[in-house]
Amino acid sequence: MPKSFNLALVAGEFHRDRVTRMVDEARRIAAANALMVIEEVWVPGSMEKPLALKRMLQRPDIDAAVALGVIEQGETSHGIVMAHAVLNAIIALQLELMKPIGVAILGPEISPQQMDARVIPYSRSAVLAVRHMLGYHGLESISTDSSG
Repeated sequence: MPKSFNLALVAGEFHRDRVTRMVDEARRIAAANALMVIEEVWVPGSMEKPLALKRMLQRPDIDAAVALGVIEQGETSHGIVMAHAVLNAIIALQLELMKPIGVAILGPEISPQQMDARVIPYSRSAVLAVRHMLGYHGLESISTDSSG
């Protein structure tokens, strides 16, 4: 059995119904891949994710995190600017703290019609990326079974 790692989830309140499905999938894939979700926090939106991630990843008992949420299409470039800022902050946190962060943030500029098809695959990919970056390279043993 591979070593188990502790995982934190940070989820955004926008589109809570969809993000709840993302969180549920992240939990299932984590459990199937020796990742224990020991902390979960909901924040107002994507701009709050980097601070929540940093607070959790500074804890010695948390090995990695996954950020989940939606930055939807708007009438201006605000979503694009916000997405760049959030992703840059998340990358900087990974490098500063040397702990992986999976990103399952739909968008920017995603329409409501495009969201549902991406909810599960993005969550799954973010968790599996974290698992890989934690040093587990036996990819043939990584499970994508989301049946629980």
